[in-house]
Amino acid sequence: MRAHLTIKDHFRETKLFNVRAITSVVVSIALIVVIVARLVYLQIVDHELYATLSEDNRFHIRAIPPTRGLIYDRNGILLAHNFPTYALEITPERVKNMDETLQDLSQLITIDESDLSRFKRELKRNRPFKAIPIRTRLSDEEVARIAVNRHRFPGVDIAAELIRHYPHGGLGVHAIGYVGRINEKEKQLIDESDYDGTDYIGKTGIEKYYEDILHGHVGVAQEETNATGRRLRVIEQVPSEPGYNLRLTLDAKLQQVAEEAMGDHRGAVVAIDPNNGNILTLASTPVYDPNLFVTGIDRKTYQELRNSEDLPLFNRALRGRYPPGSTIKPFMALAGLELGVVESDVPTHCPGWYRLQGDKHRYRDWKKQGHGAVDLDTAIVQSCDVYFYDLAHTLGIDRMAHFLFPFGFNYKTGADIFGELAGLMPTSQWKRKTRGQPWYAGETLIAGIGQGYTLITPLQMAHSTGVLASYGKRMQPRIVGALENANSGEIKPIFPIEESPVPIHDKENWHKVLTAMERVVHYWRGTAYRAIGKDAPYKIGGKTGTAQVFSVKQDEEYDEEKVDERLRDHALFIAFAPVDAPKIAVAVIVENGGHGGSTAAPIARKVMDYYLLDLEKMDFSQQNAQKTAEKTAKNPS
Repeated sequence: MRAHLTIKDHFRETKLFNVRAITSVVVSIALIVVIVARLVYLQIVDHELYATLSEDNRFHIRAIPPTRGLIYDRNGILLAHNFPTYALEITPERVKNMDETLQDLSQLITIDESDLSRFKRELKRNRPFKAIPIRTRLSDEEVARIAVNRHRFPGVDIAAELIRHYPHGGLGVHAIGYVGRINEKEKQLIDESDYDGTDYIGKTGIEKYYEDILHGHVGVAQEETNATGRRLRVIEQVPSEPGYNLRLTLDAKLQQVAEEAMGDHRGAVVAIDPNNGNILTLASTPVYDPNLFVTGIDRKTYQELRNSEDLPLFNRALRGRYPPGSTIKPFMALAGLELGVVESDVPTHCPGWYRLQGDKHRYRDWKKQGHGAVDLDTAIVQSCDVYFYDLAHTLGIDRMAHFLFPFGFNYKTGADIFGELAGLMPTSQWKRKTRGQPWYAGETLIAGIGQGYTLITPLQMAHSTGVLASYGKRMQPRIVGALENANSGEIKPIFPIEESPVPIHDKENWHKVLTAMERVVHYWRGTAYRAIGKDAPYKIGGKTGTAQVFSVKQDEEYDEEKVDERLRDHALFIAFAPVDAPKIAVAVIVENGGHGGSTAAPIARKVMDYYLLDLEKMDFSQQNAQKTAEKTAKNPS
């Protein structure tokens, strides 16, 4: 049997091969054309765009935040400075899986819920290319852990930063204020380019008022980076400009004396140099530690501060508006003399009450049995209410108010500090406008002894006392005395601003009132004699005051012992010294303190003693170091 032979079709195979070869060549040429075309497009047509993108991948522009200016008191004591620390930052656009990154980081360092909550809020507010801190104030050990594992976390960096620190804690906090993280509302108000790389801004007090001066100007650095974003070298740098340092008119030692003198009382102490308007002390108690707010206070601590009955966050010196009580009486007496409605030696009879004609209501004097016949001097020295009821009725509310306006009643002082509120000196027009009611004669009487609608802040009280003691000279209160260039050390003084003086009809009238205020303190029947006058080594002019917290009915007696502590009268005292050439004017208010002579006056005396007699027992820094050590020993955490 013959085997079957297969004959090859060479022609057909050759044709198939040629077709495949041609197809491969055509496809290859087509691919080469596409590649060449793409290269031409990238290298020639869109060269500039992709060259820029390439450079952007290689180079990174980083903001250099400025160093915030320091704050010193008048004697060079440091009150606010910048503490170097490390923060862990995340740049969102360089992180592929944020949740996974956060979880892995929490295995290396402690990241609590408050840190995460804040970070997630900032994540929504900021642009993806902006670095956002997840943790601040890293320890050396935490920095080392992150550094060793840095390769695992693209987009995560350790950044050195300066954190605001207040070395004396709550001392002067209501004057100095504090800085905190920039919130969404503040971002709408600031130039974000000048805050690039900065997370903090002044929130209250001097820190807020002088924000533009303290902040400085941001710098920039062009850096070369590798594919993972790690910095290799700095190509070009424009340094930042530090903020100016502030030299305050405040005396930190005097501030400490004032706050310690207040003890556990709620209230305020303000002292001013009437010659130039320098605010020497601005104390509001109780105080709080501003360092809690710098990097973000935890919710529990903030709620405790905010909900405290003592209101430590409330700035009583600037925003507390109180009835001036009897501290208004020297101003009322001067109004009577200057406007010619009373004569200093013509007495008024005080039976212990005052009654308007045709009205059965009796407006009581603080002294139930009355003072008898009292002239202007006696009325001030013994604080006779009836004399000033009668004087107020004679003057009328509108004449009274317009005389007191130039002393600062009803207006802000214009001091260079954030948060001041205006007081209130009512007029008949004010009541019609705000209450839709007419003004009643009885309201004029109680306004004449500093009650009713009349309100004033401790800062305005100290300022008006200084104006009175200086025979009408008005200096705008100020708390910053000079600016210091952080680079050169050059001092630029801020000169005092003298405003239009209070018009004087007869200087002798002022002398009579100021003499009566001296007798309030140094005459044995004066309301402040026992508290501070009998052993004073210098002459003080002053006036005690008591402001009602609630009204007592006509047929009721006020018994301080039976009244809840927070419903007791406020104690007030204004003073200036030395009488002949005043160097200091002081206003003190002690909430629910009872009587101005026994409670508020001794506090003012301590402030004046320290300032005028320099009663320094030990070095200030030593005192604070000792207190800090004691606090740490009690609470090591």
